[in-house]
Amino acid sequence: MSALRRDRHELLRLGVLTSGSGSNLQAILDACRDERIPARVAVVICNVEGASSLARGQNAGVPAVLLSHRDYGSRELYDAQLVAELQRSAVQLVCLAGFMRIVSPVLLRAFPDRVLNIHPSLLPAFPGLHAVRQALRAGVKVAGCTVHIVEEGTDTGPVLVQAAVPVLEGDDEAALAARILVQEHKAYPRAIGLIAAGAVDLVPGAPGRQVRLRAPQGDPTRALSSPPLEGER
Repeated sequence: MSALRRDRHELLRLGVLTSGSGSNLQAILDACRDERIPARVAVVICNVEGASSLARGQNAGVPAVLLSHRDYGSRELYDAQLVAELQRSAVQLVCLAGFMRIVSPVLLRAFPDRVLNIHPSLLPAFPGLHAVRQALRAGVKVAGCTVHIVEEGTDTGPVLVQAAVPVLEGDDEAALAARILVQEHKAYPRAIGLIAAGAVDLVPGAPGRQVRLRAPQGDPTRALSSPPLEGER
């Protein structure tokens, strides 16, 4: 069993990779600013010109770098430049936050077990694109989001934090995605905080790996059901 640890006397240095509006980036920036997690965003890197996530970083006083993937001939060449930018900022943990790129082994090997992603489903259910649409088409009654350590597969890797939301009658993709996003903004800082506190142990297993959290587990009788079960509101 290996532990994801840090020097507890220093703030964990984050590199956030984005492609769009950056609402999860903002949640991370706010959690760092408010000292809810012992971390700081050292650099924001975006691959899309004009994305508002760049402005979010700048407004927070964080270096914001536009690094367009269109300027590179392969994923590997692009990721090599990503690694150079992240290392230049002495990043210790990489956070994918709406980063619409499949990362290559070049990045993952430079930051082993130090790349996180957030996905709008309760993985391993509904990996890949349009996860909320997939959930609605499957007719599930509970959806949610997952923060996980990134591996080379699509939305695979040890799960750190999950949050569930009920699927309501009449939900469309936009309505359900909006409720899931509220939980994303809570789950991502929580996962970062666990790593920053040295509370995450990686446990080898078959066929993959899991994590053991040295953190309060909460009420064991707590549950979310949809529709509500007898006695629930």
